[in-house]
Amino acid sequence: MYNTDLPTRAELPTSAQLKRSTFIAALTALALLVTVVMPSEYAIDPTGAGRLLGLTRMGEIKTQLAAEAAADEMASAKASAERMTQMVPPAELMARMDRIENLLVALTAEQPASQPSPTGEAIAQDNVTVGEIAPAEALPVNPSAAPQVAEIPAEAPAPTPGRRDEMSFTLTPGQGIEVKLVMRQGAKANFAWTVDGGVDNFDAHGDGGGQSVSYEKGRNVPSGEGVLEAAFDGNHGWFWRNRGDSDVTLTIQTEGDYIDIKRMI
Repeated sequence: MYNTDLPTRAELPTSAQLKRSTFIAALTALALLVTVVMPSEYAIDPTGAGRLLGLTRMGEIKTQLAAEAAADEMASAKASAERMTQMVPPAELMARMDRIENLLVALTAEQPASQPSPTGEAIAQDNVTVGEIAPAEALPVNPSAAPQVAEIPAEAPAPTPGRRDEMSFTLTPGQGIEVKLVMRQGAKANFAWTVDGGVDNFDAHGDGGGQSVSYEKGRNVPSGEGVLEAAFDGNHGWFWRNRGDSDVTLTIQTEGDYIDIKRMI
């Protein structure tokens, strides 16, 4: 059966028409790239159309927030590296433990093997092994002769119920500051912060135990308030930066179940 719906050769597009359609599609894609994609994603606006459409401002916000987040991550990584350098290396710690053990063995060897009884018979002392020696602090050892090993707390203190804090900082143009709450997973803290004399960019996030999370970001914001709930054990808080031309005063108030509040940078 012959299909009469098939196009005839005369109805098919010619090679010139296909080339023209391809050229038009390429020009359209290029125009969209230059006028829409580049301004909105990368704040690059060679034609000026993105600024007229409000897309360039969107791209500026994205790139600026990305740069500030990267700077915040670098600052957190630097702080973590500094804390690691302050810890005793494992090799040095093992060497110290070996010296302590050798000192205890030497003290045990210096004790007399037997003591005379009132009847003149020798009474042998009980055998003493290294594992049965009393703790070092119970032995008459000169403190200056034994190496000192720093004690690391097994766990952080419990949060103070209903704790309240208030901190204020003056930020010069371009200056940034980070404040973190030390929180357990699931703990909540009410917060309210204001910027006197201008506005700030901010990034609310958390880190700890190899984990990180982003809660909220904003640009040119005069204040903020809400409830911060810790996604995991660690430091949770805010990073602010003054992008204005004059000094501003930032005040942060917190209340809730957190262990400590501290300024990171």
